[in-house]
Amino acid sequence: MSATHDDDEIEASRAPLLDHLVELRQRLINCIIAVFLAFLFCFYFSTQAYKFLAHPFFVASGLLSISAQQAKEAHGLMETLAAPFLQAKAMFEVLAGLKVLPPAPGEVTTLIQTAPLEFFFTKVKLAALGAVALSFPVLAQQVYAFVAPGLYKKERRAFLPFLIASPVLFLIGAALVYYMILPFVLWFTMNQQIVDTAGISVKLMPRVSEYFDLVTTLLMAFGLCFQMPVILTLLGIAGLVNSKMLIAGWRFAVVGIVVVAAIITPPDPISQLSLSFPIIALYFLSIGCVKLIELRRKDEDA
Repeated sequence: MSATHDDDEIEASRAPLLDHLVELRQRLINCIIAVFLAFLFCFYFSTQAYKFLAHPFFVASGLLSISAQQAKEAHGLMETLAAPFLQAKAMFEVLAGLKVLPPAPGEVTTLIQTAPLEFFFTKVKLAALGAVALSFPVLAQQVYAFVAPGLYKKERRAFLPFLIASPVLFLIGAALVYYMILPFVLWFTMNQQIVDTAGISVKLMPRVSEYFDLVTTLLMAFGLCFQMPVILTLLGIAGLVNSKMLIAGWRFAVVGIVVVAAIITPPDPISQLSLSFPIIALYFLSIGCVKLIELRRKDEDA
């Protein structure tokens, strides 16, 4: 009875091809208008947005001052040996918000531009990225409104949770980068500086465009890779994968995740491992999601 009702509902929503093309054109226009308005808004606040993205650089400079302070306070042999562990503890407390950052020494957080319009074009790219993120609810609503008439009611109910889970998982991955991974990567990079040693000084002063590329690369890499539970669960619903298959191939999955992390992240082991471990954990979480779908499907069949 339910299947017949769903078929009747889809049949009632059937329309000629020309009507679908007209609707598609209108929804594309709506998406373009939403992105354009969001771009203007984001470009107006692009300087403040870039300062927000530069905050992990400030945090990294604070972590560097913590390391320098504790290195000066270590006098005896035991204190010297325990200094790295104390530094790691202090950095974890800062990144977790349990400890206030000390003032940054000098101008460690300086960013430079080496071309006349470098910062302007960086703000344009930042505004474009922000426009897509800001207008995502409108874009998702337009896509769903276009495809929903061709779906059964059961399929629409199954589609909506993933439409919500996808941006949530992306934000979780981006937050992990912004608050934990990026400050630690920058601290490690800044720790390689040479300051007033035998007349030689090596100081980190990244370009605004290079820093923006690093931040966006990490944000997109973590955000997209955190979509793994959504993708595998959808494949499980479609019957293309099952929990036994995912469990049997976990070794190959781990190797593949490490290889992908090495490709899409900057060439340093910290960011690569920082991406690999959460994605591996999400892979096993995805196995549990697929298993729940199989149990639910078995109950429905029964």
